[in-house]
Amino acid sequence: GARPAPACPPRSGGLAEAFDARLPFALTPGQREVGEGIATDLAAEHPMNRLLQGEVGSGKTIVALRAMLQVVDAGRQAVLLAPTEVLAAQHARSLRDLLGGLARAGELDAAEQATRVTLLTGSMPAKPRKQALLEAASGEAGIVVGTHALLQEHVAFADLGFVVIDEQHRFGVEQRDALRTRGGNGTAPHVLVMTATPIPRTVAMTVYGDLETSSLRELPGGRRPISTSVVPAAEKPRWLERAWDRVREEAQAGNQVYVVCPRIGDEPPSDKTERPPVAVLDLAPQLAEGPLEGLRIGVLHGRLPAEEKDAVMRSFAAGELDVLVATTVIEVGVDVPAATVMVIMDADRFGVSQLHQLRGRVGRGTRPGLCLLVTEAVEGTSTRTRLEAVESTTDGFELSRIDLELRREGDILGAAQSGTRSGLRLLSLLRDEDVIARARRVAERLVADDPDLTAHPGLAAMVAGTLDADRLDYLEKS
Repeated sequence: GARPAPACPPRSGGLAEAFDARLPFALTPGQREVGEGIATDLAAEHPMNRLLQGEVGSGKTIVALRAMLQVVDAGRQAVLLAPTEVLAAQHARSLRDLLGGLARAGELDAAEQATRVTLLTGSMPAKPRKQALLEAASGEAGIVVGTHALLQEHVAFADLGFVVIDEQHRFGVEQRDALRTRGGNGTAPHVLVMTATPIPRTVAMTVYGDLETSSLRELPGGRRPISTSVVPAAEKPRWLERAWDRVREEAQAGNQVYVVCPRIGDEPPSDKTERPPVAVLDLAPQLAEGPLEGLRIGVLHGRLPAEEKDAVMRSFAAGELDVLVATTVIEVGVDVPAATVMVIMDADRFGVSQLHQLRGRVGRGTRPGLCLLVTEAVEGTSTRTRLEAVESTTDGFELSRIDLELRREGDILGAAQSGTRSGLRLLSLLRDEDVIARARRVAERLVADDPDLTAHPGLAAMVAGTLDADRLDYLEKS
């Protein structure tokens, strides 16, 4: 509720200025504008609750880091939470790389106002973990990076002023709520939530109503556009053959290729009559003996032991493999600039935003990326329409709108976070965006003037009827 936030006004001559001075590239106008909004929020005593959405590669990390430095300059700590340990470790690495000497407090080559970036995860061995806990509790670590579990474990912070949450959709309202008590001396920390899965405005207003939204829409210079094509394997089998030829040509030109499958292939057989989705363990040998014979092919999926996963990923990143046949484990956080082509088998088995995330893995270098969506879905079906939507635009915001139209909005609101069905039978979230926005403004005014709705008994009764006990509990949390 009413806890104030720690005010963190920008400080001249601090870390934030030193960092900006050493940035090897110019911020995009979007990064600058969003950054200014966040800086203003952090300086105030009202807890910031902001959602930052932007494509993979739009530079959210830089925006978050500049905000964290402002908080450290004010003598407080910032924490960055990621959905998995792999991503937490990757975030810690990239923050340290970006900061260089500014992140090496206490070391010989440290800049004078340096801080420390400390990684804290559940699977760390006892000794380094103890050290990391100490750095968080003593305030030595200006920035602590970890998984979402950090908050459940009640790690002690010296003076926590700011929490950045990466990939919000795995971090519900309840967890955000748990943060409100974690600031130093009875304050509530400022919160910035980041996501690469664009959330349509209406869903943002309803499900994430407690968050102000900022968007980064432009990609930093040097990123190449990705072209996407549907390969209709049932109607045009020749196209699939041509796709494998294309993969071979890319590999021979020194580029690398992902082939993504919906299934691993070690699952028990199902008794269904239709063909099971393409599996990594079946496809890899078929390619090696057939269309991709002679190329260096690696296999990656979620049930491999962790060391083996790392080894395969490292050899692909080092250019020792031409083709990586994988499941969606490569969806998040994998950065191999030499990868130019992605072939997605049975692409109709993946959701729109998942396809969009997956293809963001190619074209990260200087050469343009190509994504081939292989499907047996026939023309005119809604499945095929979804794939054609992904083919038609690389704008994640536009895609999230199309996806919403195709999937009937009720589902997304209904299942979103609360698990309760949406009562929005007559409203279309897209067509009626303005109505929803107006209704929200009216509701905010009403509640501001009359919090208990005493002057509006009819409305109060409607609200009471809509909210049975468990929903009330859920809403109070949000």
